[in-house]
Formats: sequence, C-alpha cells, structure tokens
Amino acid sequence: MAPDSPAVTAVVQALGAHALLAFGVTLLLVLAGVAVLWHLAQRYGLRRKESRWPPLAYLAAYLALGFGIIAGAAALFAEIAEMLGDGRQLGRLDLLFSDTLAGNSPKNVLRVFTTITHLGDPLTLTVLCVLVALLLLYQRQRWLAAGWVLAIAGNALLNPALKAIFARTRPVHDQALVFADGWSFPSGHASSSVVAYGMLAYLLVRLLPAHWPASLRMAAVLLATVLAFTIGSSRVFLQVHFASDVLAGFASGTAWLAVCIGALELIRYRQAFNRPD
Repeated sequence: MAPDSPAVTAVVQALGAHALLAFGVTLLLVLAGVAVLWHLAQRYGLRRKESRWPPLAYLAAYLALGFGIIAGAAALFAEIAEMLGDGRQLGRLDLLFSDTLAGNSPKNVLRVFTTITHLGDPLTLTVLCVLVALLLLYQRQRWLAAGWVLAIAGNALLNPALKAIFARTRPVHDQALVFADGWSFPSGHASSSVVAYGMLAYLLVRLLPAHWPASLRMAAVLLATVLAFTIGSSRVFLQVHFASDVLAGFASGTAWLAVCIGALELIRYRQAFNRPD
C-alpha cells in the first residue's frame, strides 16, 4: 500500500485523533513482546549447570541474536531514512499525524508527558551515568563501569552525527511546555533512553544476587522498556519531534545497545574462559 494512498492517510488521521489510545495499545504490545523474549531466554537461552551446551555455544547464540537485533534495527532506520528522502511522502504523513494530534491532546496529558520527557534530558542522563559509574567502580566492576560509560557517551556522539547528516527541521508547535532546538531526525531522547535504561536493566540482570527471584530481573527489563518507550513517545505528544524521528531513534538506540551488550558479554566469556579452574 502506497504511503500517499487515501487508506494510509485515513489511518494516520485516526491514530492522531486517538493518539493516547494508540500509545497505550502499542506499549502493551511492546511489553508483551519483551516478556515473551524474556521467557524464551529463561527457558532456552540462559546457561544452566546441567546443560550439555558448552559456553562457546551460548556465546555464539547471544552474539547471533545481537547481530540479528542490530541488523533489524539498522534496516528499520535505513527504511525510514529512505522514505524521508523519497518525495517527502513520509514527511507529509508525519505532518498530518502531528497536526491531528495537536488538536486532540488534552492539556493535562501534555503536562504528564512534560514531566516524563525530562527523564531523557541530557543533564538527567549525565547525572545518572556518573552515579552508576561511581557505584560500579565502588563494587570493583571495572569492565561494567567502562561499558556503561562508553554506551552512554557513544550514543551521545552517534545521535548528533546522524542529525547532522539528515538535517531535518523540527515540527512547528504552539505549546510552550517544552523547548527543543537543533535538528530533529533521529530523536536523541528516544535513542538515549533506550541505551541508558536498557543498559541499566542489563546491569541489574547481571548484578542482582543469584538467589533473588527471576521476576525481579524481568521487572527491571519491563520497567526499562516502559521508560524508554514513554520518554520517546512524549516527544511526539509534545510536538518537538515527528513520529518517524522517534521511531528512528528507537532503532538507532536499540542497535547501539545491542552492540554494547554484545561487547560486554564477549568480555565476560573471555574472562570466564581464561579463569583457572
């Protein structure tokens, strides 16, 4: 179905008119997907003592999964970028969605998203980065501390570079709840939230005591998903980003997160392999 077809236009208008409902349904679907992946990881992917699989096989499986995530996220990002440059059809739909949403967003909802969006501000994530790094160093987790800092800092360099390449202007809005300048594509709040809160969930999964229930680890992953998705979505509701900006930010952030976690898992494997029995 062509992006400029009447059916697509009608769907975009309907989503804009019921954006809060669409946000809630999409969030539930994302959480369900994450929960299924976590269940599969618990049942098949996490190494157990009685398993006959050697450590190298688990590492290969993890790296293959990470490569698949990177490839999928990169393909999604590339597709969005291509559609932006292909006759500006996606840009027209973005503008239609933004204009429709603007006329159907209650002020109290916008105020809630205004509070949530600050959880993805550069200052907030910088403070979080420093505090978590210091805590990891205190616990003598030097590799995890280095990986954590490089993940946050690397995305902080990657996102502005992508913005400069595409140089897309932000949507025009008349609300004064949030101010944002600079280029729009991809969303820095979306990508940095995926990386920061995704890495934080990974650290909790790695460092929580083994005898603690697995449900706590799953809760950490689901909470990170809620935070990242809601922070990214808040940028659309507040009209400082187009929907495709946020989707591309999710894609680039997910790809970088997979790279960082894959690197840490590789280091973890090498340390375990080189450890004397």
